[in-house]
Amino acid sequence: MTTHSSPAWPHCAHGAGPADPVGCRGIHVPGHTACVAHLPDTDRDTYLAGLTPGADIDHRGTPFTEGLLNQLLNAVRDPNTADPHLGDARFEEAQFFGDALFDGARFSGVARFVGAQFLGIARFIGAQFSQAARFDEAQFSDAAWFVGARFSGVARFVEARFSQAAQFDEAQFSDAAWFVGARFSGAALFGGAQFSSNVRFSGAYFSRNARFDGVQFLMAWEWGPVMCEGRVVLSGAVFGAPVTLEIAAKEVVCTRTRWQSTATVRVRHASVDLGHAVLEAPLAVTAHPTPFTTSGGTLLDETVLSGSGAVRVVSVQGVDAAHLVLTDTDLSDCLFSGGFHLDQLRLEGRATLASTPTGWHRKGIAPVRWTRRRTLAEEHHWRAQTAGQPPVSAGTPPEPRRWRTGPHHPDPARTPDPDDVAALYRQLRKAFEDAKNEPGAADFYYGECEMRRHDRTGTPTAERRLLWAYWLLSGYGLRAGRALGWLAAAMLATIVLLMAFGLPAASPKQEVTGTVPPGGGTVTFVIDKQDPKNPTRDRFSSKRFDKALSVTLNSVVFRSSGQDLTTTGTYIEMTSRILEPALLALAVLAIRGRIKR
Repeated sequence: MTTHSSPAWPHCAHGAGPADPVGCRGIHVPGHTACVAHLPDTDRDTYLAGLTPGADIDHRGTPFTEGLLNQLLNAVRDPNTADPHLGDARFEEAQFFGDALFDGARFSGVARFVGAQFLGIARFIGAQFSQAARFDEAQFSDAAWFVGARFSGVARFVEARFSQAAQFDEAQFSDAAWFVGARFSGAALFGGAQFSSNVRFSGAYFSRNARFDGVQFLMAWEWGPVMCEGRVVLSGAVFGAPVTLEIAAKEVVCTRTRWQSTATVRVRHASVDLGHAVLEAPLAVTAHPTPFTTSGGTLLDETVLSGSGAVRVVSVQGVDAAHLVLTDTDLSDCLFSGGFHLDQLRLEGRATLASTPTGWHRKGIAPVRWTRRRTLAEEHHWRAQTAGQPPVSAGTPPEPRRWRTGPHHPDPARTPDPDDVAALYRQLRKAFEDAKNEPGAADFYYGECEMRRHDRTGTPTAERRLLWAYWLLSGYGLRAGRALGWLAAAMLATIVLLMAFGLPAASPKQEVTGTVPPGGGTVTFVIDKQDPKNPTRDRFSSKRFDKALSVTLNSVVFRSSGQDLTTTGTYIEMTSRILEPALLALAVLAIRGRIKR
């Protein structure tokens, strides 16, 4: 630590001059006016020889070479364990110019490394801290290894700086662990660590990946907010108490994470993978709308993460969704296959799903346009695979005019088939209905019917043909425009057919025939009505159009027009009275599905 202010302890002042009036900041060795680094050799040897295992040492501000540190640690080495044993150890603002090897060291008192500078490798592998360990504002210029270290007291790394990889794998924190404001410029590795009390990472910054694989957070109640330029990995981690996590990152991986109590995960910018997570209590994953605020009241710096902060959930495979709540998340690429109780999944706020490809496409020789609707990623993957689309490299933005390819594209054995996708649509439809999102539920019903129509193994041929007709006439009762179009076409056809074959040339005339027997007997009248006949010409006139229109409109509402018709016309009217009201009902049903709440 470079400063021109004098330290709070009597310091060595070796090398002081006009450019550096303070000089060496190392504390005096008891009985001397120099620090241990600048003592004469004989005095240093005498001092070190007087140390015993478990001794309290005070070397604040002292510059240590690798050799000098090794001499100090050898002086307090326990002959029974061959490991260094220190009591209260004070290394505040000390400088370690070589590798600092504290492997296996035991600190039976308080270990103070506040503001220390480790210019080489810092190794505390298997070290034991019986009381508090304070590394606040310490600077680790090279790799920092705390693998298997045991912290029985409070462990503080507040505002610590790790320029290279920081490894805390298998470390055990029995008391609180504070990494508030710590900055990890290299990878941060906590795999298999155990935090028995609360752990605080508020304001921590990870320039690369932060890995917490298999970590046990037994009593943590707050985690974050943290900022990570790469991936935060919580795979296999265990959260044993109610906890709130706040993370801004590119990716958050929670595969096989076990949540033993209620938890809220507030996320910004990241894609979240919940695949095969174990939920023993409700878990809420929420897209946080604004930048996080640290415990100190400052906004978390998210400038390196571009975008609006939208959150994508990419997998809930193998998850029991009965305890899962997703709020304001993008589910465009979310994989649901293999999930349990998807019908009980709660989707709050605005849930975004992938849409069908845009624009016109060619199917054989005919141009087609996909119906706009919300779709599941699994349907995209199946359609991309069956369409023979080429693979897309990872990280490539999806093409709006094409189906999205899956992670195993184009392998058909690892791509969900229509039968699988139909079951997903069926379950998630109920989740949308429970959330009072009828338009979303309607789209999922459409997707379910589409998959059943294309399923050649689980859906009988007759049923597929019926579904095809249902789709053609009304888009499974969900496309009002299609049903109204067919209704208009049916009405027009009815009008034309009635004008051509159904309306008689003129209203039938009644004829009276009387028979008078000789001698003035009783007169009997027989009334005969002629059969209606088609005209031989002028079938398509305005008068006949008006009659045909009246008959057709009455047919739409199941009413008889009362118009005299030919035999052919009677059958035309009967057919229209069956078909056209059904088309009208399909149109009304489709409109209701879009506006109902």
